[in-house]
Amino acid sequence: MMRRQKIDPEVQEDLSRVTDFDAELVKTLATVGTPVTIPQGWSIIMQSTPADSAYIVLDGEVEIRKSGEVLASLGPGDVFGEIALVNHRLRSASVVASTAIRALRLEASALESLIEQDPTFADTLRSTAESRLANDAKDA
Repeated sequence: MMRRQKIDPEVQEDLSRVTDFDAELVKTLATVGTPVTIPQGWSIIMQSTPADSAYIVLDGEVEIRKSGEVLASLGPGDVFGEIALVNHRLRSASVVASTAIRALRLEASALESLIEQDPTFADTLRSTAESRLANDAKDA
């Protein structure tokens, strides 16, 4: 069951600007997610730890790192932290804020509800997760 809160109009506007999600999904995300600001250099996710949330970058950039090596940079509109949640496994990489970022944090329960309610969103997350995992396998 998703925890409903008041819609954050700034988050709703940012999501509309940086993603191609439909208006209904943007509204739901802006309602169930928690906006967070993370300083440059902070670790947001640590490799090999249990997953409790995923994030959508609203502003700024993060680096995906595995064993200290930078695998990718992600920016506004990109989702991270979803792989471990979608696949029910430990985090496959660390994520560090390469600039100060604003992001929308989605708790595991909210993300699971969204996946059940919105097949398009679920497919987007799964395909992103699969392509990143395929890239990880190639790089290993």
